[in-house]
Amino acid sequence: MSGKIQRVRGTRDLLPEDNVVFRFVEQSAYEKAILYGFGEIETPIFEFSEVFHRTLGETSDVVSKETYDFTDRGGESLTLRPEGTAGVARAFISEGMSQLLPLKFYYSGQMFRYERPQKGRYRQFYQLGAECLGYDTPLADVECIAMAWDLLQKIGISADCTLEINTLGDAESRAAYRDALVAYFKAHEDQLSADSKTRLEKNPLRILDSKDEGDKKLNENAPKLEQYLNETSQTFFKKVLGGIEKLGIPFKVNSHLVRGLDYYCHTVFEFTTTKLGAQGTVLAGGRYDGLIEMMGGPKTPGVGWAAGIDRLADLTPKELAVRQEVLVAIIGADEQGEEESVKVAHEIRARGLKAENFLSGKMGKKMQKANNKGAHYALILGGNEVANNTVTVKNFATGEQKEISRAELKTYSFTL
Repeated sequence: MSGKIQRVRGTRDLLPEDNVVFRFVEQSAYEKAILYGFGEIETPIFEFSEVFHRTLGETSDVVSKETYDFTDRGGESLTLRPEGTAGVARAFISEGMSQLLPLKFYYSGQMFRYERPQKGRYRQFYQLGAECLGYDTPLADVECIAMAWDLLQKIGISADCTLEINTLGDAESRAAYRDALVAYFKAHEDQLSADSKTRLEKNPLRILDSKDEGDKKLNENAPKLEQYLNETSQTFFKKVLGGIEKLGIPFKVNSHLVRGLDYYCHTVFEFTTTKLGAQGTVLAGGRYDGLIEMMGGPKTPGVGWAAGIDRLADLTPKELAVRQEVLVAIIGADEQGEEESVKVAHEIRARGLKAENFLSGKMGKKMQKANNKGAHYALILGGNEVANNTVTVKNFATGEQKEISRAELKTYSFTL
């Protein structure tokens, strides 16, 4: 192998200081999920390609440009998971869980998309999410949004995020809207981008998501979905907005917020920020009542959301993620002390305290390393301490140093 050994473009090494924040975000999400009655699920990191290609849509950018597809030795077409919902839905069907409805799942794990790396976006990235199956009430949408809001508050970023929400209406409303969109874009087909001409035939709502400048101009005068909402759809959306208002969650209705795939309906929402440059979405979700049926399962309503842990971690204040806990340094002053230090460190950890044993170097160097590491106390053992069954305790903050018995050490108060 020639040249430097490097990371693959779009991947990253999560070093210990990075993982402190990642772990805080993941743990915060897990704790909120448990409070809301969600059970943790873990699905395989790859699935048969059809699981994602059917659910994401063959015309979507994710499938046409971004999925990591490969053929295994048995000739099966497999895909590394680009998102979590499809795998959860597949598990629901293949594990025969329809008799257990309603169900609430939480997940966290690695996802893969071959896309242009930029701030907060990687080809191997980390995502967490929540899926609520079997509830057709708008109150389930409210609870999902509330759980997401609680998480953003917990990790200290809610003040930098805005909840944007919209409705896609029910199937009847969407069908009427789709017809109106097709008629409008057909009249301007010569001005559409090549990608949007393809979408016009298969998935016209995705034209509204287009990043092409020409398409954006056309979208400004396109029919608006709210003009085609029937009474059922309007009532559903009013109940969602009313529930959010009751909880005091700030929001704004964004009529341009859509999802292109047919199994989405009613509520769609995103928490956005201006703190990450162009990549403003930190958490997104919505209702997908047609997904499981489209995958071959029973008709099952669903609503959920997902968030990129990379982006959440980038926004999370680092001081919030660092646990404030006592660090006790164990210092062997000589060979006898070093041999006994292993046992002392074990006793301290058994009390649930964080202890680090500095095993090499001279006494002064060990003390310096412990101080640099941020230790609050040092327990010093030499031949005399071992012989007398004692230990010398030094408080780094005050400089105070005293000798105590090993019996006293079992209950000694180490405070910040």
